[in-house]
Amino acid sequence: MEDEQKTKEQLISDVVAMRLKITELEKSQNGLIHAEEVLSQSLEKLRKATDFIINILAVAVEINDPYIAGHHKRVTGLAAAMAMRMNLSAHIINGIRMAGLIHDIGKITVPFHILGKLGHLSDAEYGIIKNHPELGYQILKDIDFDGPVALIVYQHHERMNGTGYPQGLKGGEILLEARFLAVADVVEAICTHRPYRQALGVERALREISEHRGVLYDEEAVDVCVKLFREKSFSFKP
Repeated sequence: MEDEQKTKEQLISDVVAMRLKITELEKSQNGLIHAEEVLSQSLEKLRKATDFIINILAVAVEINDPYIAGHHKRVTGLAAAMAMRMNLSAHIINGIRMAGLIHDIGKITVPFHILGKLGHLSDAEYGIIKNHPELGYQILKDIDFDGPVALIVYQHHERMNGTGYPQGLKGGEILLEARFLAVADVVEAICTHRPYRQALGVERALREISEHRGVLYDEEAVDVCVKLFREKSFSFKP
């Protein structure tokens, strides 16, 4: 009888201990849920702050070079559409979007009389222009982007055969995002007006990338770009 009483008391004690443990676990779970909510809110604030920085930098470039107003958004729209058509990851597409909007940020250091020159550039002037990807990288490299944005900007004028600048990278040495951005950049530039020439049109742009497919420009990037214009009726927004 005495043993039975002890067993009941032990069971009661175990139940009480278990309830206390459950209460502690519930509090802990609630704490984790709250922490996750706080983290999610912080990440959202960080994303918005990053987007704000990107937009401010994009505006700064176009203020310095009004001849290319809208260039960055058009390039970004095409490059992102190409990446989505290739079913690339959301992370890669986001990196392309961010880099696309500020890929010419290094041009804020280029004198306006060079950016807006109507005639041909001298070798010295062209050398200054060619330095803008590296200057862009130096501006962006210490910003904690969610992706290799600074490197994409650094590499967007590299070419598959190593004839690009500023590093002379080849093939797989060039980031995939930069290869897509390079094709979009070339197509947009040919399609639109520049101080030194009139717009040459979509057909001329597609001929350029097709003729140099696999030599200057990434093969997959060229193929998907051509398909977007030919099969999906892609067009640049005004």
